[in-house]
Amino acid sequence: MSARSIHDLDLAGTRVFVRVDFNVPIKNGTIGDDTRIRASLPTIEAVLARKPRVVLLASHLGRPKGEAKPEFSLAPVAARLEELLGRKVVFATDCVGAEAAKAVEAAGDGGIVLLENLRFHKGEEKNDPAFAKQLAELTDAYINDAFGAAHRAHASTEGITKLVAQTAAGLLMEAELRHLGSAIHSPARPFVAILGGAKVSDKIEVIENLLPKVDALIIGGAMAYTFFKAQGLPVGTSLVEEDRLDTAREVLKRAEARPDLRFMLPVDHIVAPKLAPDAPAEVLRADDAAIGNRMGLDIGPETIRQFSAIVRTAKTVIWNGPMGVFEMDAFSAGTTSIARAVADVGGTTIIGGGDSIAAVTKAGVADRITHISTGGGASLEFLGGRTLPGVAALERSGTASEPRD
Repeated sequence: MSARSIHDLDLAGTRVFVRVDFNVPIKNGTIGDDTRIRASLPTIEAVLARKPRVVLLASHLGRPKGEAKPEFSLAPVAARLEELLGRKVVFATDCVGAEAAKAVEAAGDGGIVLLENLRFHKGEEKNDPAFAKQLAELTDAYINDAFGAAHRAHASTEGITKLVAQTAAGLLMEAELRHLGSAIHSPARPFVAILGGAKVSDKIEVIENLLPKVDALIIGGAMAYTFFKAQGLPVGTSLVEEDRLDTAREVLKRAEARPDLRFMLPVDHIVAPKLAPDAPAEVLRADDAAIGNRMGLDIGPETIRQFSAIVRTAKTVIWNGPMGVFEMDAFSAGTTSIARAVADVGGTTIIGGGDSIAAVTKAGVADRITHISTGGGASLEFLGGRTLPGVAALERSGTASEPRD
């Protein structure tokens, strides 16, 4: 990454706009998980240490579709951030215009302002130049620390970078790109990728990009059943993407063309007649037609053994997506076992996606993971080989010395 770092900027006495990712779950005004807020703290503290005039924090929350809706307000986040920082955070009831300017004045020198939800304005997601200009008018320097929004070319992630003299990546953004980039381009080997979740369509770009790079590719979760059907194996009523069978066959063909690649699918699974915590479950081999009208809901014990053995030999592991319906205890053994195997790796481990993060947290091993990515969609697109607009914008503006039209 060629973008500048916070350490390259002279922020003393300036107004600093920090794009953060505070898209956290909020219900009835209560934050369910403040992980993303906590992840932003090192960058906020690093900016404050450089004695800026004011720090403006900006984020989206949910999908209000360009309308100011109370349930999508960032006000609860301002309160939580104030607790975490141990200092006053002024909340602006709008992210641009008079209300934003009023909040900046109220914050005073060295103050912190959290702007209201960017997506209350249609111009944010449209990357409207006029809205980007309104945001830019608030600031002298721009820092993007929102990796989770870097795959979107929005006004606060792309448009504003054309209008501000100083731009840089935040510490979290740097960490995300460093860990993910190193894994893709210069991994310690053996390099193992674990992909799970519901759909092949969600991960196909990642699979195709990783196939020539990894030493082992492990596929679990519901997406495995599309591969099973492509091979002519019985799938019962398991989730299958019929329109992705040819894609699965092509992936299998490419995997076979690499004799040095360990391409691993489940060899057994836990099946049940319905998705319910009390449904009668049974372990079957993956090729057993006795699945009948039942569905696969977790990987089986032999698969756990084989997958875990491969994972524990790795020096670099990327994991995205659960092995089964881990939210239900009856079908969580596979995902929990893989979480523990990843935690046992004596090398670099990277986890992305909300379900995988929840899995390592539930297994009590989150503190043993090298890097937990805050950007689900962004990490998938990065691993899939795509250029992230928010990152590209920083790289383009990295040598800016004055505002541009």
